[in-house]
Amino acid sequence: MPIRNEVWQPGTPAWIDCQVDDPVKAGEFYAQLFGWEIQGSDPGGGGYLMAAKSGAAAAGIGPKPDSMPGMPAVWTTYFAVEDAEAAAAKVTAAGGRLLMPTFDVMEFGRMFVAADPGDAVFAVWEAKAHNGAAVYNEHGAYCWNELRTRDLAAAKSFYADVFGFGYTDFKFGPAEYSIFTPPARTEGVGGLSDDSATAAATMPDYWLVWFQYDDVDAGIDTARELGGTVLQPAVDSPVGRSALIAGPQGEPFGIIDPNKRVGEMPAPIS
Repeated sequence: MPIRNEVWQPGTPAWIDCQVDDPVKAGEFYAQLFGWEIQGSDPGGGGYLMAAKSGAAAAGIGPKPDSMPGMPAVWTTYFAVEDAEAAAAKVTAAGGRLLMPTFDVMEFGRMFVAADPGDAVFAVWEAKAHNGAAVYNEHGAYCWNELRTRDLAAAKSFYADVFGFGYTDFKFGPAEYSIFTPPARTEGVGGLSDDSATAAATMPDYWLVWFQYDDVDAGIDTARELGGTVLQPAVDSPVGRSALIAGPQGEPFGIIDPNKRVGEMPAPIS
């Protein structure tokens, strides 16, 4: 089981949490789906719950912020940074906007919430007492973070300006897919998916969190039994068998078994 006890490198997806109307009920759903242990929040945490696997931090579950009325239930990707204030300045300079300006989360860290030029929402985390996720890339833990966008070129430019991402581009049928690598890493840690030529082109841009799941078909059945909805049935691909699901409160996420791969990865676009 991969366990990380260090601060994540800048630009790496370092934490995930969901914002829902009822965090307690969401915790019950994910505890049964992913085997999480749901821990109550600090008295000053405003109802925020922590999810763990074998005692290691996996994700957060919190209430929707009062400052954003009408927002849907969502999963949010947090990117590690060394200086949240400097990152916020880069976001606005690159054409994004701050939805929640930089603030301290008690002694745990400093963060902000922003939207990119395509209105996809993400967050930034400057670690202090809380490094971010300690468990990842295993059953029931996050393993990939992916922007679904209708303007891939604009998105690539924005995230390169803000986080210094480099890209490796692939072509899957009519759609292009870009794997991003932060400056301090040597391997890709997430992706940007071109949805402009697919049925998803009518949807707003958004960041999708993927969780590793050892049996995707069993995961679909379990999610349905627990009140979830299947948004995309299980499909096979060169990166694994996967499906898209919405939790009972509507938040979308993906599950993928990277050990069940079908076909060969296309060569990178030169």
